[in-house]
Amino acid sequence: MGPGPSDVAPSVLHAMARPLVGHLDPAFVNMMEEIKAMLRTVFQTQNDLTFPISGTGSAGMEFCCVNLIEPGDEVIIGVNGVFGTRMCEVAERCGAKVTRVEAPWGQIIEPAAVAAALRQVPQPKLVAIVHAETSTGALTPVEEISRLAHAAGALFVLDTVTSLAGCPVKIDEWQVDAVYSGTQKCLGAPPGLSPVSFSPTALAVAQNRKRKVQSWYLDVNLLSSYWGQERVYHHTAPITMNYGLHEALRLVLLEGLPARWQRHEQNHLALKAGLAELGLAIVSQAGHQLWQLNAVGVPAGVDELAVRKQLLADYNIEIGAGLGPLKGKIWRIGLMGHTARRENVDQVIAALRMILKK
Repeated sequence: MGPGPSDVAPSVLHAMARPLVGHLDPAFVNMMEEIKAMLRTVFQTQNDLTFPISGTGSAGMEFCCVNLIEPGDEVIIGVNGVFGTRMCEVAERCGAKVTRVEAPWGQIIEPAAVAAALRQVPQPKLVAIVHAETSTGALTPVEEISRLAHAAGALFVLDTVTSLAGCPVKIDEWQVDAVYSGTQKCLGAPPGLSPVSFSPTALAVAQNRKRKVQSWYLDVNLLSSYWGQERVYHHTAPITMNYGLHEALRLVLLEGLPARWQRHEQNHLALKAGLAELGLAIVSQAGHQLWQLNAVGVPAGVDELAVRKQLLADYNIEIGAGLGPLKGKIWRIGLMGHTARRENVDQVIAALRMILKK
C-alpha cells in the first residue's frame, strides 16, 4: 500500500508465466496491436502513436523530453514535488533552458502562475505538468494550463504515471500533445513499461528536428517503425512484461473506466474517514487530493519510521515515507489498481489504530 508498485491481479501474474515467443512472432505482433488499441481507450485518445516504452515511467519522461527538446529550447515545467523536479533535470540534460513554475509541495500548479511564466518566455517549446504528483498526493487540473500553452504556441506535455486508470485522464479532450505513464500504479501491472502517446503535432516536431534525437534507444522515429506497420527490428521487446500489460489493460476495460475511477474515489473516501477517526488527516491541498495516493500527516511526537516498520513486521502492510521537505512529516498510503479495495483500507486503519495506541 505504498506509492508503487501496487499489487496486481492473479491473472496478470498468470499471464506473465506464459511461454516466451519472439518479439517479431506473429502472435506477439497481434498482441502489440491489441495493446495499442487498449491504451488508446485508457488514454482516451485517437493518437495513432500510442504504445508502451520498454522501461519504467522515468523512461517515458525521458522519451518525451529527448524527442521534443533540442539544445537551446525554452521549456516551462511545473514543480510541486519530486517528479516535476526530475523533469527539469531531464530537460536540462537535453539542453533546454528551463523556467520552473513552483508551488509548495502538496499544492497544485496554478494556471495563473503558468500564464505569468509564459509572459516571460518569448518562444516556449513546451509546457510540462505532473498531473498526479506521487510525492505529495496533489492532483493538478490541467485543462486551462493546456489552453495557455497552446495559445503561446507551445506543446503541452503531461505526466500521468500515477493518474492513468485511477482518475479521469482525457488526452484528446484536454489537448495533450505528449503523455507518458507507468504500468506499476493504477494500471495494475508490474513495473517495467511506460505507456506513451504523441499527437500528430508532437510527432511532426520529433520528425522535423534540426539534429538527431540524443537517445538512440528512445528515438520515436525508430520506435515508430517497430510499433507501426513496418515492424522494423529496433530492440528485443520485454515479451513477459507485455503479456502482463495486455492482461492488466483487459481487466481495466472489463471493469470500465468510470467504474474504476469510482472505485478509487470510494476507497479514498473510506480511508479518509477512517483516518479522521484516528485523529489523522490527509495534508495535500483540499479539493485536489489524489484518490490513489494519500499523503497522511504524521502526528506530533510520533516516530514515522517506527510506525512503518511495525506495519510491515507485524501486519505485512507496506506504506511509503515522505520525500524531500516532507520527509518524516507524512506517510504515503497507496490505493492503486488491485490494491484499491475496501478490505485493504479496513486493514491499514485497524493496524494504525493498534500501533498508534502504543
